[in-house]
Amino acid sequence: MGKVVMYASVSVDGFVADENDQPGPLFDWLSSGDVPLDESGALKVSQTSYDYTRPYWDQIGVTITGRHVFDLTDGWDGKPPSGIDHVVVVTHRPEPEGWDPEAPFHFVDGVEAAVAKAQELAGDRIVEVAAGDVGGQVLAAGLVDEVRMDAVPVVFGSGKRYFGSVDAQHLLEDPDVVIQGNRVLHLRYRVRR
Repeated sequence: MGKVVMYASVSVDGFVADENDQPGPLFDWLSSGDVPLDESGALKVSQTSYDYTRPYWDQIGVTITGRHVFDLTDGWDGKPPSGIDHVVVVTHRPEPEGWDPEAPFHFVDGVEAAVAKAQELAGDRIVEVAAGDVGGQVLAAGLVDEVRMDAVPVVFGSGKRYFGSVDAQHLLEDPDVVIQGNRVLHLRYRVRR
């Protein structure tokens, strides 16, 4: 089985979006360089960020996200983002009416079931968990192997927290990766077991 990695861009005070679910400048680093990060050419990063991010993205087999993000993005029009093979959506509700049953999206009730389904689909590839409420629940359940964050030099003051509503202490190892890109600091921590 592949690793389970919690990931997102984050403000230095720990938020993945503002109170209105807007990322503000959190994704500016994805357009601050001259090296295309994907085939669309819309994302351009520094060479340093490319060398760190592209190999990681290429290892992801499945992304787990919550229904709130799924609804905000209109389900990415049925196409998983960033070339991911499958998306597992944690939700208590059924798939949207009229949803294409052939789309590689799987609607699962509960984070434990979501991780199990994602690992089945991903095989030995990485299972990425979107930070926020669902990511915090997966961390609290002891199912996250690694925390990755792209820390952006902005202070939100309030908003949607990177670790969601986690209310217990979870120890991480010292960062084993610290890389400075343009307007971003890439960090990676293993979760202490």
